[in-house]
Amino acid sequence: MKENIKLILSEYLKKFPAEKERLLLLNNFLKQSSDEELTDWDNPNGHLTVGTFVYCKSENKFLVLYHRDLKMYLYPGGHVDKRDKTLLEAAKRELKEETGLENLDLINVYNTKIPFDIDIHLIPYNERVNMPEHYHFDFRYLFFINRLNDIVLDEEECEDYEWISSDELIKDKNYGNIINKLKRIIDEGYYN
Repeated sequence: MKENIKLILSEYLKKFPAEKERLLLLNNFLKQSSDEELTDWDNPNGHLTVGTFVYCKSENKFLVLYHRDLKMYLYPGGHVDKRDKTLLEAAKRELKEETGLENLDLINVYNTKIPFDIDIHLIPYNERVNMPEHYHFDFRYLFFINRLNDIVLDEEECEDYEWISSDELIKDKNYGNIINKLKRIIDEGYYN
């Protein structure tokens, strides 16, 4: 998996060369970690995660889930497991586990199956599972649906969900620069 992720990062940085410095920590993590360490929850340096943004075309809204541990609304996603063959497979698995949604259309923004965004964020100590502070190296994919669907929440992790507009997403400080990418993708109609 490690070589595949290096290739994804390389392809991603060709599309976004200005993000090279921001992703140095990920590059170093990949150099210093074995395949097993990439997905090891006990790795103090962090581990790989995937995020799945779900966009409903007819309503112009995004799906967010209220995360029990972090006490905030976030996009669906989670940890990459050893059994996942690819990051995209992990993203689809996590989306199904957390929402019940499956067989969604990937918005193939760059004519490849690379994520539309890669982020690094520091996760605070998790009391529920006694996990120390660590980094998530988050590979984000964007999917679309034509109409709002009922969501079947993984109630162990999430307690609520909402479909929110891009304007509402912009107001949430947790989404940072991702908003500009999302708006450009939606405005340019990559999902058609």
